[in-house]
Amino acid sequence: MGVGDLQTFLESPSLEGGAVSVDLLKIARNVTQRQQPHNTNRKIRPIGNKLKLIIDAENCLDRLYGGYFSDWACGGQWNRMVQFLSLLTRAIERGNIELAVVFNGTIEQCRMNEWVAEQANIRQRVGMVLKHINTKATPPPKIWWAPPTCLRSALRMALRHLGVTVMCTMDDHHQEVIAYCREYGFHGLLADDAEYAAFDPPRYFSAENLKLTYKGSVETKEYMISELTKTLKVTQEQVCIMAALLGNFLLPESDLQDLYKKLGLTKGENSAESNIKKLAEYVGTLPSPSNMDALVVAVFGIPEDKRASKFRQSVQYYLNGTASGFLKYCTPPTKSKKDKNKAQPQAPVSNEKDAANNVNVKTDDHDLDTSGFASETTEQEQETLQNYKQATAHSVVTSFDGLDVNLLKNINSGKFISINEPYSAVYKLSFIDDSPLSSDSSRFNGISNGSVGSVKSIPGSSGQRVNLLVGNSSSNTSENSKNSPNSGSGSQKAQKQSVSNNAVTPSVSPDVLRTASLRHQKGLMAPTILHVLSTQEVRLPCLMEDEGNREFPPIHDIYGPLRKRVYAVLFNLHHLRYVHAKKKESGELPENVPQPDILVKEWIYSRSNPYQYAEEVKAEPLPWAVPTLQRLWFGPSVDDKRRRMRALLSCLNSDTPLILNTAYVPQHMLIMACVLRYIMSQDRPIMRRHELDAFLCHAFNPNLMNPQYLQELTLNVVTSRGVQLAALFMEGVEMALLANDACGAPLPWLMCCPWLYFDGKLFHYTLTRSAHAKNILEVCENYIERVVKVERMRKAILEGLDVKFAKVPLPPFAGEKSRESFKFN
Repeated sequence: MGVGDLQTFLESPSLEGGAVSVDLLKIARNVTQRQQPHNTNRKIRPIGNKLKLIIDAENCLDRLYGGYFSDWACGGQWNRMVQFLSLLTRAIERGNIELAVVFNGTIEQCRMNEWVAEQANIRQRVGMVLKHINTKATPPPKIWWAPPTCLRSALRMALRHLGVTVMCTMDDHHQEVIAYCREYGFHGLLADDAEYAAFDPPRYFSAENLKLTYKGSVETKEYMISELTKTLKVTQEQVCIMAALLGNFLLPESDLQDLYKKLGLTKGENSAESNIKKLAEYVGTLPSPSNMDALVVAVFGIPEDKRASKFRQSVQYYLNGTASGFLKYCTPPTKSKKDKNKAQPQAPVSNEKDAANNVNVKTDDHDLDTSGFASETTEQEQETLQNYKQATAHSVVTSFDGLDVNLLKNINSGKFISINEPYSAVYKLSFIDDSPLSSDSSRFNGISNGSVGSVKSIPGSSGQRVNLLVGNSSSNTSENSKNSPNSGSGSQKAQKQSVSNNAVTPSVSPDVLRTASLRHQKGLMAPTILHVLSTQEVRLPCLMEDEGNREFPPIHDIYGPLRKRVYAVLFNLHHLRYVHAKKKESGELPENVPQPDILVKEWIYSRSNPYQYAEEVKAEPLPWAVPTLQRLWFGPSVDDKRRRMRALLSCLNSDTPLILNTAYVPQHMLIMACVLRYIMSQDRPIMRRHELDAFLCHAFNPNLMNPQYLQELTLNVVTSRGVQLAALFMEGVEMALLANDACGAPLPWLMCCPWLYFDGKLFHYTLTRSAHAKNILEVCENYIERVVKVERMRKAILEGLDVKFAKVPLPPFAGEKSRESFKFN
């Protein structure tokens, strides 16, 4: 049971005409302005004859990744992903289609149980994947696919680079997606979610079935909601009632067992069809939602039933997403008055007065231009673009022209095609915006930030947004906490395990929160930044690691110190303690008052705490006088620029002279170098010598950006340790991107793209070679110039460290069947 049964029924063969195969390019050819009736409620009416579609990325991460690559578990094949996206965007542009891709950037407490269940499912699949690799040493089957670490960040950057509109939701993902779809005149929505079926979008297409074919068509299935209502003999309002009674995040199915028993609904894999029909027959006898009191009595017998309030909210939630109700959209119910008061200090409060006292600030912080990051200037972006072109000068991307048919292997199931065409043919960027950098559009619309010149400013950049108000981000993310695992005994545990008795609730400048909200909304910033600033809470997902046989600590634990430093930067911890010390010197505070701490709640999985409660961690300041966040983000001086970069390097244990010397570390490999240095700086050795060499050698391999070569490359063996090392590295990249955003983006985003320095398949191939090679020259295929680059970058990474490599295990006894031991002999 559950609202998902509605989508299952819609997709089932028993609903004749419920899912129809379509070609989006053919639909686009038939779209005209006349087909879009005037709607006075829309802020923007459709212009021209383009087919405008919005994609919920959370429903098709695997499709956007490029479908199923056999080596997806190896850490991510990012150049093949970019290759697929470039082909897809080219096809839709030629077909007169405009896309907007929306990622879930919310931290909806009311859906915490759903997130925990999703992580449990991922953990189960990860366990099966690693077991398969340990026993067979081959890539896992498609059915166990899980998103590679850092996939969402890589997708946002790739889509932004290719000129596709990218957005992140802020408060309620489903409601914001459907509201954006309706308000800005989109013709349809691509997703696979029963809640959208209840909303009845203009046209509802399947994201899961999205296919780019060899002939250049873009095919999928269209879900016909009209056939659903016709077959079940219900109205769209009654579909909303059905969605509420099936059970959801507001009214769980566990609260409706008596109703299910009364209606004869059963729980089972093949019971969805019969359950939906029985429920539709029952709902057909109920009063209209316009008479909610009568509806509650008809369902529960009495108006005072304890479930009545949840039921009302649930029905109204789905009604708000319909065409007639989306303008009435209101956020889910807030917490109790007690909880509201408790959460109040987290609301944005100006700290400009404190910031002005910062010893590092020569001018008042409130005099800064706060319309966007000071690091993003036209000159800097043009220089970055040239550096990007140089870094990708030898890269290869595909085209449908001159395609070798022998290389095409079932693209409909996600396999890749490969032919030669320089990146410049697809990645041709131009700067067409010469407007002053103080404007919102030039700062945030993705044009002056290095994106394709054809990118249009996302509607709402002038302040008009679809329920993405700054003030809501702090209050709405904590509602309905009683439905989340941190309620009840869990919250008591969290209180007992408080790590500080002198924690303070940090204030956040309105300028900072406004900028963070704008960048978050447009996919220009790690979503975690806004989560931390507005709620002091983060969620850490399950990763590709073996919990039963650890050769190194849990990956999230390894990057714990890095996150603590990022929290300190975001909340100006150094400045808080500086002011505190000054007050003690002046006698305003007693000498025995401890210095203030800042706590952030982390939802992190462990066997002792499987997402039952959030663990409080203390922010740790950097070992130097860090400027305030306003100065880091908005400071225009050369010193501000230098401090931004130093703050980033300090978070990554990489504040050393050689790391910024491009003769040792090319700019597009700085993220990689910092992540590897961070791993090497741990107290407990993690990597072996040949593993570090494998990372570096594969990054300098000219075939790194050749998808055709990577497609034809064959891995003789896939190892569990190699898979986990790749996950460790890519989580480090994710954390480095977070730190870069927190410090004001000192490193341009184009220089952070993972396809510039990592490919999981090539890494595993190089790892196998390095484990058995006599020397590094052999790993570099006897190219001495590559060896020189590797040696210089390794020197920069290890500069000043007391280097300790993990020990290589002893060779197995003769006859012992141990692929893993043999691999790392």
